[in-house]
Amino acid sequence: MSGKILLDTNAIIYALNAGLTLLPAEYSISIITEMELFSYPKLSEFEKNNIKRLLSHFKIKNINDEIKEMTIQIRKNYGIKLPDSIICATALVSGATLISNDKQLSKIEGLDVLSLEIFLNS
Repeated sequence: MSGKILLDTNAIIYALNAGLTLLPAEYSISIITEMELFSYPKLSEFEKNNIKRLLSHFKIKNINDEIKEMTIQIRKNYGIKLPDSIICATALVSGATLISNDKQLSKIEGLDVLSLEIFLNS
């Protein structure tokens, strides 16, 4: 595991609902995760503020040309949904380990994926 960690959307949702124990590292999220979190139709103002507060602790990675090209390759080669492909490409381009409970992402060659379970509070 590198010192860089990218959290998948499911990791952020779990952090909001139950908490995570984060080890010292450089944490970030994809802009896709930010968009997914704020796009829930019944999001209350309280929930929106909690998301904002949590995300203020992470660097948000935008899509650039390198991530775009990697996303296209992941989508073509593995048939993974576009948002997940972008998140995976962001982790790969950033040299980050992806924390996710989405088991299909571990089939992507070169992507270091760790299960969310290792970060759960006991």
